[in-house]
Amino acid sequence: MPLPPLLAGQVCAVTGGLTGIGRAIALSFLSHGAKVAVNYLASHNKDEQRLLDSLREDAVAAIKSRDQSSIISAEDLPLLMVPGDISQPETATDFVSQIVSAFGRLDTFVSNAGICKFEEFLAIKPDSFQRHLQTNLSGAFYTVQAAAQQMVSQSPQGGSIIGISSISALVGGAEQCHYTPTKAGVHSLMQSTAAALGKYNIRCNSLLPGTIRTQLNEEDLKDGSEKKAYMEKRIPLGLGKPEDMAGPAVWLAQPELSNYVSGAQILVDGGAYVNFQ
Repeated sequence: MPLPPLLAGQVCAVTGGLTGIGRAIALSFLSHGAKVAVNYLASHNKDEQRLLDSLREDAVAAIKSRDQSSIISAEDLPLLMVPGDISQPETATDFVSQIVSAFGRLDTFVSNAGICKFEEFLAIKPDSFQRHLQTNLSGAFYTVQAAAQQMVSQSPQGGSIIGISSISALVGGAEQCHYTPTKAGVHSLMQSTAAALGKYNIRCNSLLPGTIRTQLNEEDLKDGSEKKAYMEKRIPLGLGKPEDMAGPAVWLAQPELSNYVSGAQILVDGGAYVNFQ
């Protein structure tokens, strides 16, 4: 039996919600009764239109999976899809403005959008470092700030802000020297915003995914690769799926379940961090 809807009436937003972890979280929010806004980088995916269409189709299926009596169609979905590059400050304010225009308010915000290109440290070019910094950390700052400003305007209602950090915030990665600092920064941002925004009843927390199979690492983790075999042996629960991140996000979005949780880091890594064998 599926759980009853836990986010009925909520308005939730996810950056980078067209693929991977962001998509899985957005679909789970929809299935739990929320109205959802998704940001995505236009023309970033070669099959963008197919992804947009399939997101609508999957959203209908997600809602019906929890409510078999639902007769919702793709045209009637409580789903807003907004293109924009989060590395640009104006994207954040535009995204939040469109959310409020469509749904009236904002209850939960997930800063998820990010990039990761594996590169040898000595060969990393300044433009690659800046691209990771601007997307992963600056983009998180801009969007979280815009979301918080809207939530404060709704005071005393409050809200939940979730930063998708990474296990890489806690451990090194030889080919991730331009990536791991940005993910540590996302968690640090959530700690500081938790301190800054608590007086407005806004909770800020980090989710730290481990090795989740997404479009970012599909080449590294393809079947038969040495890395895939190593990670499967290394992680007690095996490789993760984007859907594994959805439950913790729903929990942090639901105030009755996580009302006193703020400034926390939640590892969602299948036990990888504690397994040193």
